[in-house]
Amino acid sequence: MSFSIKNNPKYAKVLHWGKLITITGSAQLIIQAIAFICGITIIRLLPIREYAFYTLANTTLGTMTMLSDGGITYGVMAEGGKVWQDKIKLGIVLNTGLNLRRKFATICILLGMPLLLILLIQHGASLLMSLLIIASLVPAFLVTLSGSLLEIVPKLHQNIVALQKIQVLNNIGRIISLYLTIFLFPFAGVAIFAAGVPQVWANIKLRRLTKQNAYAANNETDPIVKKRILNIVKRILPDAAYYSVSGQISIWLISFFGTTSSIAEIGALGRLATVLTILTVLFSTLVSPRFARLPYDTSVLLKRFVPILFSLFAISIVIVLTTFLLSHQILWVLGKNYHGLKKELVLMMISSCLTFISSVTFSVYSTKGWALNPLITIPISVSSIILGIFLINIHSLAGILELNIFTAITTTIIHIIYSFYKILNIKIVNEH
Repeated sequence: MSFSIKNNPKYAKVLHWGKLITITGSAQLIIQAIAFICGITIIRLLPIREYAFYTLANTTLGTMTMLSDGGITYGVMAEGGKVWQDKIKLGIVLNTGLNLRRKFATICILLGMPLLLILLIQHGASLLMSLLIIASLVPAFLVTLSGSLLEIVPKLHQNIVALQKIQVLNNIGRIISLYLTIFLFPFAGVAIFAAGVPQVWANIKLRRLTKQNAYAANNETDPIVKKRILNIVKRILPDAAYYSVSGQISIWLISFFGTTSSIAEIGALGRLATVLTILTVLFSTLVSPRFARLPYDTSVLLKRFVPILFSLFAISIVIVLTTFLLSHQILWVLGKNYHGLKKELVLMMISSCLTFISSVTFSVYSTKGWALNPLITIPISVSSIILGIFLINIHSLAGILELNIFTAITTTIIHIIYSFYKILNIKIVNEH
């Protein structure tokens, strides 16, 4: 009986997925545990004013990263999914994506750094301190960009163990770098710089890993592949530009209209939501690449997409309930400066879970080269923000978080509806 079970294809499939999830989940648990420790260390050691500067810099970094990608990652994943078994063609796809991203990154630096400088000075940073924070941010930005694209090849080939090893060692290096510096120099710029240094080593290792399955001599690119990636970018970039702002609307609103302490509070609460990063990485590493490899067949895609969606909602409900029940214990971790934020913590987690569902759904359908028309999504999203401002009192931190939830609900519904629309209206396409 046990022999027949072990030879059952379904048993083998369950066992295979169990191993993948265990490996990836364990590695991500280590990675996020380290990231969490680093985050809490920074919150506890940096004065509120310095942590506000750190939050502003990190928010700018996230916005610039999203804009400099603009859909390039999804374009490379979509094109790479078509030729993932051809080492040279996959290498050309990757080189083309890296070339495009360098150009996008230059534009983002020229636009983002002046804005950050203005915000830092507005909240009390000296000109010298502001320039030092910016100087620490640029290297971190550049190495992060390369790393996210280099991970695509091992993800497509499901070379999970090697990829996770690099990520774990990178984060171990990050916590060592942080602890060697921040105790002596408790400044925002030092914390940002310490986080970026180990990524240089990680990128070197990722390039070596990538060459096992994707390599094109002389950094060869392909104008046809470039055109296809840019077609995806053209559809995604307007949304990316909008969501890079709207996705962090709470921090941007507080940055322009709120106090320095409010910036620190929302930044600290956001750190607690990093538990969702483990789940996001699990889906992007195990689910999205496999969805990219599926044929354009309605029944096949529905069979995979519906369980994905159900899992996202079930996980989110458990996380929100746990946060509500253990809010006092969770806030204790942040320190005495943040003890009175129970309501805000629950609101932050609801908002983060909705964003988690929305972003994973977007990631999954984007791997098929699908992109919503920004002329539809942006007006709807802007309308939801305007309506939310009229309905919700946004003069408090709790009010701004409620506005986040209101807009996140709209975005989640849009992405889910679009996913089903595209799957149910599949046409036979020539993937080559």
